[in-house]
Amino acid sequence: MASRISCEVHDESPVTVVRLAGALDMATMRAVHTVLDRCLTSQPDALVVDLGGVRVTDRLALSVFAAACRRAADWPAVPVVLCSPPPDAAAWLAESTACRVVPVRRNCAEAAELAGASASPRLRMRLEPVATACRKARELVAEACGRWNVPELAGPASLVLSELVGNVVRHAHTPMQVTLTLRRPYLQVSVADGSPTAARAGCPELRAEGGRGLLLVREVAQRWGSSPLGDGKVVWALVPAV
Repeated sequence: MASRISCEVHDESPVTVVRLAGALDMATMRAVHTVLDRCLTSQPDALVVDLGGVRVTDRLALSVFAAACRRAADWPAVPVVLCSPPPDAAAWLAESTACRVVPVRRNCAEAAELAGASASPRLRMRLEPVATACRKARELVAEACGRWNVPELAGPASLVLSELVGNVVRHAHTPMQVTLTLRRPYLQVSVADGSPTAARAGCPELRAEGGRGLLLVREVAQRWGSSPLGDGKVVWALVPAV
């Protein structure tokens, strides 16, 4: 019989908690990875993974948590903390490289406290796909750069965010959520919308009047990408903050 594992996601703002129950092995780790990746893409302030109901039947499967933590450290800058591992899993984590990457706490309360304290500063805003959206996005950048004392980032971050928001207004036509996160060495900019179509930089003809927005984002940002998010997607970019 194939092993089974359940993953319950609880949005306990500002921390998202994922409670696992069942057997964790090389077969079920794929399902765990999918859930953790989906949670990280939604950009909570922090993520706690509760292992209290888990039976680890293959210690190699614990590498799924190290992989999630490394991914989160790059983008979307979400701290990940494990809690309540059963004794054998706790021993294996302590012996493995996973524990060097992912902190482990005795219970959910301690994990949530550590995760919340490690969270990067964020600002969020909901916008409608209207002509004034880009202006409101630039105002959010100005507020963030003033609050975080990084005025030198206002120009490049405003340019990148304006292009991402404008792309939603022109193509997705759905409400969007803008998120700014300061995680040095980057100011992270993202826009989530309701269109599942992945954002791709085009190759406009020389005399074309438009179609260069994402090319401009690619030039200004260190990296950028488009990730699925529920029924839509999130497009993100890392603006150097050095």
